[in-house]
Amino acid sequence: MAEEQRQEGKERENRPPREGGPNRGPREGGRGPRGNGERGDRREGGPRGDDRRGDDRGRPRFEGPPEIELEKLVSDSLYLDNQAHAIVSRMRDMDSGTRSQLRRLYNAVRRAVRAPENERQHEFVMVRARLAYTIARHSLRSLDTLEKLLLQVTRRNDARGYERFRDLFEAIVAYNE
Repeated sequence: MAEEQRQEGKERENRPPREGGPNRGPREGGRGPRGNGERGDRREGGPRGDDRRGDDRGRPRFEGPPEIELEKLVSDSLYLDNQAHAIVSRMRDMDSGTRSQLRRLYNAVRRAVRAPENERQHEFVMVRARLAYTIARHSLRSLDTLEKLLLQVTRRNDARGYERFRDLFEAIVAYNE
């Protein structure tokens, strides 16, 4: 056993140094895209052996959450369902948001939809402010997409858009249970 370890040590000495210095992988500090010591440089997929988007050093490029298209949301129920699933998935990956925070926001959305037509836009502006506060206070970056969508809905000031936003939020709460 000791002989095998010595032989392995000699083989390492004869190897050329890796990029970034001794005992470092292709990234600084030898950390992979997950930051947990995995290099992540040998994956199935594209020409470099990975299927992630990234720069030429293999680092993934995070461009933020994809935006939700309001027109599609209003016209396509399956799109709404897929977006709800995607947001819940991002929440589980990124954030530690609680169900009660989501429920509180959802209840505010429901109240805003029931508001009289001449006050509805103002109510949704206030919901957006509450959502922005919750995102910042609790670091819920996965809900940034909802905040952008709510801005679109409020600017459009259409009853159907408000209802579909409520439906999307209801689906998010349901899938997060």
